[in-house]
Amino acid sequence: MTTDIWGWVHDTHRQLAESGQHRLATALAEIAGHAVEGRNEQLDAMYPEALASARALDLPWVEVFLRHWRLQNLLNKRHQGEAAMAEAVSLLDFAHREETANCPQSVCAVQDFTICHANIDGPGYVTERLAVLEETLKRVEPARACFDCLSREYADTLEDDDRGEEALGHLDRAQARIQAAGEQVSLAFGHSRASALHRLGRYQDALAAYDTAERAYVAGRNRLDDDDRRKLAAGRALNLAALGRTDTALDVLPPAEEADQYADIRHRWARAVELLSEAGALPHGALANDAELGALLARWVGHLDTAGSHRPCLDLLLVAGRLAVARGARTVALTLVATGERKLAVLRRTDGVADRLAELKAAAEALPTPELPVPATDLVDWLAQHTPAPETGADLLSAARTDPAADTPALVANLAGVLGLLGHTRAAADLLWAELDGGRDQDYLAGMLGSMLIDARDGDGVRRLADRLLATDPSDAHWLRARWAAAEGRWTEVGEHCAGVLAHEPDAINTRRLAATAATRTGDHAAAQRHYQDLLEHALDEAKAGPEDHHRTVQEPDLWHLITAASANRDWDTVRAVGARLDIEFDQDAGPVDEEWQIVTLRATRTNGSTAEFPAIRTGPATARVLPVLGDELPLNHRDTVVFGPAVLNDPPETDEAREHWRPTFEMLTLLDPAGYTTHWLDGAWPGDEHWVALRGALQEAGYGIWAYSGDQYRVTDPTGEDGDGLPGIYAALGVPPTATAADADALLLRLTAAWPHPASWLDLAEAGGLDTARHRDIVERYGL
Repeated sequence: MTTDIWGWVHDTHRQLAESGQHRLATALAEIAGHAVEGRNEQLDAMYPEALASARALDLPWVEVFLRHWRLQNLLNKRHQGEAAMAEAVSLLDFAHREETANCPQSVCAVQDFTICHANIDGPGYVTERLAVLEETLKRVEPARACFDCLSREYADTLEDDDRGEEALGHLDRAQARIQAAGEQVSLAFGHSRASALHRLGRYQDALAAYDTAERAYVAGRNRLDDDDRRKLAAGRALNLAALGRTDTALDVLPPAEEADQYADIRHRWARAVELLSEAGALPHGALANDAELGALLARWVGHLDTAGSHRPCLDLLLVAGRLAVARGARTVALTLVATGERKLAVLRRTDGVADRLAELKAAAEALPTPELPVPATDLVDWLAQHTPAPETGADLLSAARTDPAADTPALVANLAGVLGLLGHTRAAADLLWAELDGGRDQDYLAGMLGSMLIDARDGDGVRRLADRLLATDPSDAHWLRARWAAAEGRWTEVGEHCAGVLAHEPDAINTRRLAATAATRTGDHAAAQRHYQDLLEHALDEAKAGPEDHHRTVQEPDLWHLITAASANRDWDTVRAVGARLDIEFDQDAGPVDEEWQIVTLRATRTNGSTAEFPAIRTGPATARVLPVLGDELPLNHRDTVVFGPAVLNDPPETDEAREHWRPTFEMLTLLDPAGYTTHWLDGAWPGDEHWVALRGALQEAGYGIWAYSGDQYRVTDPTGEDGDGLPGIYAALGVPPTATAADADALLLRLTAAWPHPASWLDLAEAGGLDTARHRDIVERYGL
């Protein structure tokens, strides 16, 4: 089968757009980019609707394409293992049915299947992975991109079997076949070669492989994106550190925040940091082998643990454990060892890795046990008065537990709290479960356990604890379920469980806050307003509340949220009344709040799941009117009035001068008053400042809107041929008011641009109005629009 996947995507995208399926067409065009570049939120936002549309339209090839790229993201960017296995198996089956067997993306389901097994236990599944890859490679032409992908996967499998030389030989043969077919290998192919060379200890050759791959990629008229730069930097830093070139390695190593955000560079980043630490190159700037680094690595280990990526989890915890031993963190190191022993039990193949784990355990146990500053039974009280470093505190608490008289629920709770702070939420939860299962049932233990389970993303544990609490404390059971549903974004369930809490505890304040948040997220602003008003009624008087009851008093954010909900409900009396409590002054004493305050920035979600920011004029405490003319990728337009959330999303600059030009950014919540404008596009040569200013002024006076989107870089063809570099261009959105027809707008634009030195085109407006398009098509062709 020789169908070109991207040619098929292009043709299918066009067909979907022409048939009016614009959102699915957009998803088809964008999902691969979101997947490979780690734009997880955008992918998660668009995927469910796109998949449902593909199924509703009976487009099995499109379904295969969408599901494959989502799996690529889950497996490569989020490093899921068993968590993704059901979908990997399901897609493999679906992609080989009669209606999908000829889909150009179907073969990629094999790669997804093998990557999923590699994440679970790469060495343990070598035989099965090689077999399925060999069979599939026989059916794929070297000219196809899939041959590149599957060849890399085959080499990775050989590496997992410690056959680095064979991996290099396979890559050489694959590259020769790809080039003989008239194609070039991918940038990722260079990563595979560098990985095999690194595994063989040929670090300088690995660096050269990165350089060669990058040069070839750029020479092919490609541009490195952020994802490319991150992965190249992490790979180079690892090999530079292995060569002892620590300064250069530190220069190219991505920052810890970047590794935290992008899971696919974490292993190379962590190993590079370990090598730099061993070489004495840390601390360096903000990077040091300290408890903060340990907590970061522990969270990554926990993510892999939860995702069922057993082998990568074990590999990473060995790095984290050795670093913990190096800084003397005995309890942390032994906690990692315990996780490793649990992982070891589920691997099919343990040769080599079992020995490394045993070495880590011996090194951790050899670390000295700290001397307690007070008798073990008094340690909890001592810690309440002192604040040792978290890892020191963990070692003290662990040492105290060896005294049976001191091993109390309070001590265990303290140890669990410190472990949770250090990123070991699963271990902390296990400690608390042991206490509860041992009959030492304390309310605060259950509350702490619930928080740990949520942090560890342990849904089964949450359900188990909630079921346990239901018989004795239904309010706590509902509260736990509400918080878990909120963590997963299931806002309807949040509201239901908050109602369950309030049925037992009508004065619960935090529950009302969460219920109001859930109502806002589901668009039920009337319910949100009721919850905030009830909160005001049930809150404690601040003058009578003690420090421990501060959360039960009215907070300033509560008032802002109430204003927001009331604005969405057009309850302007409440907006004014609550505004008075915040010392907000209004121009009018009654009626809708529609004033002109300052320019703000609004953030909204596009139809493809990405975010957009644009200016608006603030018309009240929680309302603003959109200034630009917007395209159809946003569900609002010029002069629409929207309600926004009260939280400022950007920090003000530090200097007074910069603050003068700063605009606060708010998240749009809902459309309040649509102005009814429709968007069409004006394209052509730049007419000059005088003509453009005159056009803008005349359109504004006539009730239209216009917003330029092109910058100084935009140029159009000079039809005379006199200027080979072309003419400066203008590409702008025209907002047509609801009172005007397309014919009205067409006539107005013809009149206002008649004196321009070059004609402009508004082809889509002419098409929408059923007007003569010949003039516009001629302009488009002559000016290369």
